[in-house]
Amino acid sequence: MVLKETLRSVVKSQREELSLFDKGVERDVYPQMQLDIPLALILSGVRRCGKSTLLRQLMEKVDGFYYLNFEDPRVVDFEVGDFQKLDEIFHEEYGDQNHYFFDEIQNVQKWELYVRAMLDKKKHVVITGSNASLLSRELGSRLTGRHLRQELFPFSFKEFLKFTGKETNIKTFQDYLLKGGFPDYLKIGRAGVLQELLNDIFVRDIAVRHKIRNVKTIREMALYLLTNIGKEFSYTSLKKTFNLGSTNSAISFVSYFEDSYLLFTIPKFDYSLKKQLINPKKAYSIDNGMSNTNSASFSEDNGRMLENTVFLNLRRKYRDIYYFREKNECDFVIKEGVKITRAIQVCNELNEDNKNRETKGLTEAMNKFNLNKGLILTYNQEDTLRTDNREITITPIWKWLLQDTNT
Repeated sequence: MVLKETLRSVVKSQREELSLFDKGVERDVYPQMQLDIPLALILSGVRRCGKSTLLRQLMEKVDGFYYLNFEDPRVVDFEVGDFQKLDEIFHEEYGDQNHYFFDEIQNVQKWELYVRAMLDKKKHVVITGSNASLLSRELGSRLTGRHLRQELFPFSFKEFLKFTGKETNIKTFQDYLLKGGFPDYLKIGRAGVLQELLNDIFVRDIAVRHKIRNVKTIREMALYLLTNIGKEFSYTSLKKTFNLGSTNSAISFVSYFEDSYLLFTIPKFDYSLKKQLINPKKAYSIDNGMSNTNSASFSEDNGRMLENTVFLNLRRKYRDIYYFREKNECDFVIKEGVKITRAIQVCNELNEDNKNRETKGLTEAMNKFNLNKGLILTYNQEDTLRTDNREITITPIWKWLLQDTNT
């Protein structure tokens, strides 16, 4: 519980500080975001990826609003019952407004009760959160059908170019490939920014939230997955590698990493859901810069960095991403509805030595799913191949990243 006058002080000081923040660059998702809809708008994503900046940009779309950031240590004891006080303060200080903006609201248990009450009053609510599972659980229990989720990631290549003011070329792409897209790191340029961010995620989003004492083990496991991008792993192998008590511990830890948006996993494609669950998975990092600054080996493998960059761009648009392997392997196949609609292979450089291997996996996937076109993304090559009446387009990743529709 927070005293009303303390809460009033926080609300007023946070409001005054809004004008001091850098407005940032317009994100790719900004133009499509509508505020006057009868749904709660949820902005979710990893810490420090720009959710708060986007929230402030959205505030400028409306004439009047209420705002509170729940990460403020002065409201650490905020409880669901305090929302009544908060609403009174909002009206006393800023009159009757229709738009509510809340940062990191997941820190308050049963926050969804208040949001639902505001929606019932025809108010418009925009909230941010950095834990996918916590948000999903509350949204599913109280706000089913009454919310719209927008995930936010570190900068895309397009956003990176806007933010840095750099020209579009292969040299700039190499810079993006190494540094990734966290705004603070791009601004300051010190590895400590991302090292401290990773520590924040471990402690605040994982260890404290899930009452884990052995932070060392989860840190080692996360770093292992973050630096072994695109390599298969199983929960049993993680259990053995990190001397865990059970496979369930490995499953839980990986789910914590995913909930905090630290990494993503994709399954091997199979029409059987049961087989998908038991087959080895692959992991991808939220950001190349995050992996590079916390690992001595990741930046040495250009192919892994390219694959991770491609995955992140696909994940911005698609939820159902798999890897394919039968006789050969294809890096990514995309499912839309009930069909696999595209197959994509990633390699640093296509040459006579690896052409057969790289194209075999792709053409096998194309034949399996009856796709007439396939895509090989490379560091900086363009070409077209035709085989068995099917067309394979070879495109530089940096050019593909700038396309409006990643065909």
